[in-house]
Amino acid sequence: MTMLIPYAGLSPVSWKNGGGSTTQIAVFPPDAGFEDFDWRVSLATIAEDGAFSEFPGIERTLALVDGHGMTLEIDERSVLLTRADPVAAFDGESRVVAKLNRGPSTDFNVMTRIERCYHRFGRRVLSGESRFIARAPVTVLFLAEGDSLELCSDHQRINMVRYDAVLLDQGTTWTLQAGQGVIFIADIHYYDSEEDLEEGDGHYE
Repeated sequence: MTMLIPYAGLSPVSWKNGGGSTTQIAVFPPDAGFEDFDWRVSLATIAEDGAFSEFPGIERTLALVDGHGMTLEIDERSVLLTRADPVAAFDGESRVVAKLNRGPSTDFNVMTRIERCYHRFGRRVLSGESRFIARAPVTVLFLAEGDSLELCSDHQRINMVRYDAVLLDQGTTWTLQAGQGVIFIADIHYYDSEEDLEEGDGHYE
């Protein structure tokens, strides 16, 4: 079922490790906590340098929404998250320490439990009218930049403002109308067989 998730109606909660706060956009099962979700999509503001919570068995994608970004020390490698290169993917069990670049950073976060499902991440720049088809069993579309976005199908019209998200039905064709903007797309797939388990290990941008 297609469902609008207005950001204005969401409330922040503490991080798993207590070092900050995050605003949960969507989670499944709906009543799941940090230890038992299949998938989770959230928005967090990182205000100071520090370690991320660890999530064994979880695959993560982090995308810069606002701010100057950060350097992520992920185990033995460094990843620079900037406007030019805004996306990083890593295992939830990795030791991750964030070092901010000139101030707080707001970030979009997608997490999936490896033994049950996987995700693919997409980013699209909008200008005027375009078409979008939700191709995954679960698709979360998030307005990362832009004042407003209108989605229209044959049966429904949805108006979004910045930081709103929408869960979309699989297979429905939407017309997107925005002056200027950027959307993030999180496609979530459940494993139906061992073959899917072997193939479902990638992200896209």
